[in-house]
Amino acid sequence: MQQASTAVPAGPGAVTTVRQPELLLADYHFDVPLDHKAPEGELIRLYAREVVAAGKSAAERERLPWLLYLQGGPGCGADRPVGRSGWLDRALDEYRVLLLDQRGTGRSTPANRQTLPLRGGPGEQAEYLSHFRADAIVRDCELIRRRLMGDRPWTVLGQSFGGFCAVTYLSHAPEGLDAVLLAGGLPAIDPGTDVHAVYRTAYPRMERKTLAHYARYPRDADAVRALVRHLADHGEVLTDGTRLTVPALQQLGFLLGTGDGSHRLHYLLEDAFVPTADGPRLSDAFREQTAAVLSRAATPLYSLLLEPTYAQDGRATDWAAERIRAEFPAFDAGKAVAEDRPVLLTGETVHPWMLDTHAALRPLARTAELLAARTGWGPLYDTERLARNTVPVAAVIYHDDLYVDTGHSLATARAIRGLRTWVTDEFEHDGIRAGGRRVLDRLLRLARDGRGCAGRG
Repeated sequence: MQQASTAVPAGPGAVTTVRQPELLLADYHFDVPLDHKAPEGELIRLYAREVVAAGKSAAERERLPWLLYLQGGPGCGADRPVGRSGWLDRALDEYRVLLLDQRGTGRSTPANRQTLPLRGGPGEQAEYLSHFRADAIVRDCELIRRRLMGDRPWTVLGQSFGGFCAVTYLSHAPEGLDAVLLAGGLPAIDPGTDVHAVYRTAYPRMERKTLAHYARYPRDADAVRALVRHLADHGEVLTDGTRLTVPALQQLGFLLGTGDGSHRLHYLLEDAFVPTADGPRLSDAFREQTAAVLSRAATPLYSLLLEPTYAQDGRATDWAAERIRAEFPAFDAGKAVAEDRPVLLTGETVHPWMLDTHAALRPLARTAELLAARTGWGPLYDTERLARNTVPVAAVIYHDDLYVDTGHSLATARAIRGLRTWVTDEFEHDGIRAGGRRVLDRLLRLARDGRGCAGRG
């Protein structure tokens, strides 16, 4: 079995430092156990980028506290900053920021169709990926923190899935946390709220978001029906090799979870067709842009590990979103077209048919099936410990978040002692980016205003 590459120096020291306008960036590499229950076993290599304000002296930088940013996902590498902007601009006023590529993403021993065959066959690949959930990510963070800071705690900012990881952090290693800031990242932690409950709340949200989009852009309902009729009669392949089927088309609803997503979807749909010698066909521009939205080439772990993110009761997830979809017949696109109804779009779901249609997932099909059938997933959250929490926690909850159920988030907020919330309909799921300095600044003020509240009876 191949071990982690040793081509890049390991350890907590910065191995490369570069400058950007207003930023100083440093690369770090850390070797951590693949399985934290077997610390003497195989190691994998993680990558993180430190970002500090360039205007500060070396002594000032060393005195700054650390803020760890945990990216959404699962399966997405950390942000790649270009200059000082957005939430990062506010963070750099007072922190050294660490942007971690979570295990399997970015430069942290990436796991994809090209690298996973090095592990062996699908069985070995699935076993390997079983170590890539939030609990392992938190253990990685703790090793990194101790190597960088010793016993001092740090602040964690978690976006979406990164917030799920931060709640796992509160459950398993709160001693490492000075404060936790959550942006659209409060997971369902009640043991009775399983993956099926997650998706039973997701489909009604997808319906609301779709109908709101058609209310904003009424002609788009006709455009989507035309696309469904076209795909029923014509095979279309996107520029990345993905076959565009009707269910794949419906996944363009993924765009509706961001602040500008409805507008982006509209502009995509208005350029869908061009006349050809063989009649109307999908335009190259539409095919290329749709491929960019639907592709999982850069983030295959999203499709393989999204449902295990919600698994805590030992049972297999078994393609829960696909099975729950059968409870919502309004999402049948063919029937919607036949009855001249709006075609409902989907989004924050993965389905077994994607293993055939999506070019980047085809080589990983059997691995994905084994993960979907896997049992024995352990709990990610300790509800009793969270009920005794003493770490300052602040969370922004988006009023009708497409990706994370607002009701589940509010229930979790009540279950974490001392957590302070900001519920808003001003932003969609990408509020931490769309809101720039303002969102992070408010989260920091909430956490500081509540410091000590978590410790009171």
